[in-house]
Amino acid sequence: MLGACRAVGMPVIHTRETFKPDLSDVQPHRLWRGIDGKGVAVGDEGPKGRYLIEGAECWQIIPELAPQDGEPVFDKPSYGAFGFTGIEKYLRERGITNLILTGLTTDCCIHTNVREALDRGFDCLTLADGTGACFEAVHEAAIQLLIKKSGVFGAVAESPALLEALQRLPVAEAASS
Repeated sequence: MLGACRAVGMPVIHTRETFKPDLSDVQPHRLWRGIDGKGVAVGDEGPKGRYLIEGAECWQIIPELAPQDGEPVFDKPSYGAFGFTGIEKYLRERGITNLILTGLTTDCCIHTNVREALDRGFDCLTLADGTGACFEAVHEAAIQLLIKKSGVFGAVAESPALLEALQRLPVAEAASS
């Protein structure tokens, strides 16, 4: 999907949940949510570094999805990207009004960003098979919440439908050279 979007010249924008090593920008509830031993709290140590902490190995965007030169990364100390980053200004300056959302935590980051974007006048398409949650049932429930009568939460599609639509667009000159 990423390659197909790049091939037609669609801008690709990345977000990443990021917190400072001293935890000064972490919301209080995020610090205690793993205290019962059933979850992970921001800053907890893991096999690839501290969870969601800037610079840790586990904080890096995986190589298969890594940004190419010129693709911005907005580090966000929250589930949503609009409240604490310059993403809205970036989109508006470029006349971008339609967003395709993919990524992890359908029930948290995807839902939060869809709602923030819609409240600001952006149209959203969420790829159901391009998102995920800790449990399939949670993912499915989150997708069902997005599928509302008359598109109140944008649109939801599967990747093959979007790929088919993208294949009908001309390949961008920069991508083909």
